[in-house]
Amino acid sequence: MKVKLALAAAAAMSAGPALAVDVSGDAAAGEKAFRQCITCHVVVDDSGETLAGRNAKVGPNLYKVPGRHAGQIEGFRYSDSMSQAGENGLVWVEEEFVKYVQDPTGYLREYLGDSKARGAMTHKVRKEDEAVDIYAYLASLGVHEE
Repeated sequence: MKVKLALAAAAAMSAGPALAVDVSGDAAAGEKAFRQCITCHVVVDDSGETLAGRNAKVGPNLYKVPGRHAGQIEGFRYSDSMSQAGENGLVWVEEEFVKYVQDPTGYLREYLGDSKARGAMTHKVRKEDEAVDIYAYLASLGVHEE
């Protein structure tokens, strides 16, 4: 019994860290697709190192966005609708992220049940597979853990 427990513990430790979010896309393809996002977004880690983008500040820093509640970057001015979505419990899991980036305002209207809701993001990712890949890329740079 002790041997089985020791083997199970060793196997778990050697498996490496598991992501706190499910990711089905291709991070390498997502890195290429993310180029369309760098006009507005940047990914800067907690130490201040820019991991992706060019210091854009129109949109929020996307570091550790996978797994995080929407509208939660301190100091960033979100639309009222995005702030409300976060307060209502919206978490950026792959499915929600993909739907949002394909139609930000439409997504928020549906999520909030408010035909007047508006998102500040004007760009739409046209292809679902690109949105999935972008999420995978962002997850490869860091995921939110509570």
